[in-house]
Amino acid sequence: MAHAVFIQNPVSIYKDAPGEAYHFPKRYLKMVEETVGDWVVFYESRKGAFGYVSIHKVLNVLPDPDQTDHYFANLERSTEWTFEHVVPRAAPDGTAIEKSLRGVDGRPISGGVSVSAVRRLSDQEFMEIFEFGMKELTGPEAMPRLGNAEEYALGLAEERAIFEHAPLSKIRPEILMSRKYRDPSFARQVKAAYKGRCAISGLELRNGGGRPEVEAAHIRPVKDDGPDTVRNGLALSGTLHWMFDRGLISVSENYEILISHNKVPLETVSRLIAPEQRLLLPDNPRFHPHPEYLRYHREEIFGQAA
Repeated sequence: MAHAVFIQNPVSIYKDAPGEAYHFPKRYLKMVEETVGDWVVFYESRKGAFGYVSIHKVLNVLPDPDQTDHYFANLERSTEWTFEHVVPRAAPDGTAIEKSLRGVDGRPISGGVSVSAVRRLSDQEFMEIFEFGMKELTGPEAMPRLGNAEEYALGLAEERAIFEHAPLSKIRPEILMSRKYRDPSFARQVKAAYKGRCAISGLELRNGGGRPEVEAAHIRPVKDDGPDTVRNGLALSGTLHWMFDRGLISVSENYEILISHNKVPLETVSRLIAPEQRLLLPDNPRFHPHPEYLRYHREEIFGQAA
């Protein structure tokens, strides 16, 4: 097993299925096969975010039935985790994180191996990218609903997750798949993307400390292999989060709010849902809900509550 960088842009000539499969030509087959069962980092060029954006675990590699010189790296859907910060190719001191991309002065090179669709990563390079990407988002929108002192008093808080200089032996079991680390990171990212505003009611309520009262809801639930990426999240008030999880409300492919009217009284609709009854989207299009996750919620969860 081995780490690698996969280049994947929002618009691609390949048959990628973001979050599910990575399409690549045969010349990278050996490197990609080495990553099966291990973690890879996804990178977007200038056509996208221009940096490292997420990690994912590779499940297997299969040939493309329609193109004999191409293959698919299938990904474990539930393992996707978006970085809290897009990580540039260079560390703060200007040195390229990937040794293979360093020029004579240590800075990232252009062309050559830097445009290869797949590149091997050492454990140390993987760690460094991960640590930069998972530095906690700051700002009022990303703050937890309660302050640290309040959380500890109520028994809700966990010990703060510290990514810097974590031993490699602890990274895999304790961080990469741990809900203890994933849940707070997912919540910070979703609340920041929606600027602390509920995507269905439109309300932006804050407590005395300026912390947003919204919660981060998974569109495709974690129990159903839903990933920890902003595109699988909605910022919702507590009541609407409860209703969404139980399939009393959902979202159409055109972002209209769907309501199970035989279970939700009209009075409740008028009080909780914005008059336009349309989802309020993040300003940044890259954070808009993925159509596939919305489809899953409509078909598998909406209207299923007894």
